[in-house]
Parts: sequence; C-alpha cells; structure tokens
Amino acid sequence: MPEIFVNYRTGDGKDTAQRLAEALCARFGENSTFLAERSIPPGAKFSRVMLGAVRRSSVLLALIGERWMNAPDRLQPERRALDNEDDWVRREIEEAFTCGILVVPVLLGRRVEQLDPKLLPPSLTELAECQYERLWLRDGQAAIARLGDRLVAQVPELAASDTAKPSAEQTGQESSEEPEPPVRNEGQRGGIGSVRGTVGTFVNESHAPMHTGSGDQIGSSTEINGDGTTQISGDHAHVPISHRFGSTPRPRGGER
Repeated sequence: MPEIFVNYRTGDGKDTAQRLAEALCARFGENSTFLAERSIPPGAKFSRVMLGAVRRSSVLLALIGERWMNAPDRLQPERRALDNEDDWVRREIEEAFTCGILVVPVLLGRRVEQLDPKLLPPSLTELAECQYERLWLRDGQAAIARLGDRLVAQVPELAASDTAKPSAEQTGQESSEEPEPPVRNEGQRGGIGSVRGTVGTFVNESHAPMHTGSGDQIGSSTEINGDGTTQISGDHAHVPISHRFGSTPRPRGGER
C-alpha cells in the first residue's frame, strides 16, 4: 500500500517527480510511493487505479512548478487545464481533500510563488491554505532528504519503514563527534595570534614593549589607558602604534 502519492503535471514537474519517487522508494521501500507512470500495471483501468491509490495513501505531494497554474488544457488550449473538471492533477487533489488525506504543496525551485487562492478553482482553494514545502533539486539529495525528514515527522506510518539514519537534530541527542582541537601556531615567530574556544591572545617572541588587556601604559610621550589597550613600539614599528577599545587615548600633561 503506497503511503506517498506524487501528484504532478506533465511538462511542468515530471522529471522532478521521477527523481523524487525514486529517492522516496529507496528510503521507505519500493511500494511506498505511487507515481502514475511506474505504478499503474499494464492493462489496468487508469481512473480506478489512480483514485484508488489516492484514497489508500497517507499523504499527497502536489508538485507545483512555474507552469502549473497556467498550463493550457490539451483539448481546449484557450483555457487552463486547472479549469477543466476532468484534469487529472485537479481530480487527484480533490480526491485527497475529500478523503481527509494530508496534502502538501511542493513548490519546485526558488521562483515559484506561494499559491493565491483567488487564482484557483473553488474546489482547490484549500490547497493555498496548506503549509508548503520548497524543493530545489540543485541542492541535490540533501533537498529530498529534508523533505523525507519532514514527512516522517508528520506521517507516523512512514517512520516504521524509514531506512535513513536519524540525525542528532531528529533524535534530540547531542552529537558524538569530538570537538575540533584548538589551532596551534607552533611555527609562528612574533606577532599576535588567536586561539579557538575561549577568546584569548598569545604573543610569540615580541622584541618590543607590548601591553594587552586592561590597565594603563606609559611609553615614549603617550599615555594610553582603558580596557583592551595594546601598545607596540621599538624595533618592529617605525612609529608607536596603539590599538584599544573603549574611550579615546588621553595625551599626557593635560593637553586637549
């Protein structure tokens, strides 16, 4: 019995539907996902199989691409396919709503906008109220995996057949990976480097006066004070350099 029914429009989301169905079958089992072109046996009555599969499913994924809304009807190109009561994309979604099946609009790509109920047939306006997912296959298998994770959370029947290893986020457990060790700059000579973790500063082989941290320093003709003060002078600087955070440096002797 299929748990997932993939609803799509030929010429709009067919390639995505095929890739999605293959990935979902690989994760949840060969018979977990219904896709018309691969799931209908030869000689079977199309309408009976299609609507029966919708009724037996737990969720219907309505794939919506850029041409889904305004695709022309095959028999009457002057009107939209959605306006035809016999349009199969429309009939499958209507059947899912009638049977109380979870319907998830899946927007294909980043340019497809959220559905406007005013542009839908009255029988499909509910589709615009359903929380949608966005699927962009340029993200590769990660995009399909994220969709599968969401389905597992919403459809308990899928959890029993899920072959994917749950992530730490899904299980609520902390990652068992070792924390990345601090960077050691053993070959550095002179200058200032940073260490990973708790913010700190190390100084290697400084050949000139240097001051870091809080407190005052008096050197040459300038007094610098305040938190985060750094003063460098001597052989490694042609002129005194000051670097600090807080109030501005104060000249000596009361000058303003």
